[in-house]
Amino acid sequence: MRTIKALLCVAALAAGIATSLAQSSNVYSLNVVGYYNIPLTAGQTALIANQLNTTNNTIASLIPNPPVNSSFWKFGNGNWNLSTFDPDLLDWEPSPSAGNTTLNMGEAGMFRAAAATTLTFVGEVQQGTLTVPLVSGGAAFTRSSIVPQAGLLSTDLGYPGEPNDSSYKFTGVNWTLATFDPDLLDWEPAELSYGVGEGIMLKKAGPTTAWVRNFTVQ
Repeated sequence: MRTIKALLCVAALAAGIATSLAQSSNVYSLNVVGYYNIPLTAGQTALIANQLNTTNNTIASLIPNPPVNSSFWKFGNGNWNLSTFDPDLLDWEPSPSAGNTTLNMGEAGMFRAAAATTLTFVGEVQQGTLTVPLVSGGAAFTRSSIVPQAGLLSTDLGYPGEPNDSSYKFTGVNWTLATFDPDLLDWEPAELSYGVGEGIMLKKAGPTTAWVRNFTVQ
């Protein structure tokens, strides 16, 4: 709740500035800038997401100074690809490409903090028709909401659940599973809730290949 309030406060401030500019100079802007924090304890692993757009959505830019020996895994083609923050070079390794690993909006990755830290994401809140591509066919993949909002996966975040789809929430040690029941047309045993900046593991049995949401900061 604290992170949501912080985001909305910054969004409201930015919107106020835009309104002031419009009144004084006839310059209009729909850009809303916000931030959120992901606090982590030493040794904690979390499935994280970048939900605010920047000019460079790479881990070198988004997470430039994590505790040394921290790790980041990005899931792709059925494997977790590892990058580590080197204590000597103070850079993401293996070089030269690790730091260019993307964490674009709608993507997610696993981060392990070698020491207690807080990851802070700052950027622009995306508005309008927002699309996250999905992988059909039942293969596992990671994604996140583009909108920096906490809530239930389909009810609040608009994910297109279909019969036999699966969603997973990482608890720090294990995965909690929910399956979209083909008879009840609802998530069972319960629809999972995700926080701001939290990634999601998914399996898409249904044919829908995009998570589309219309969003406007009010």
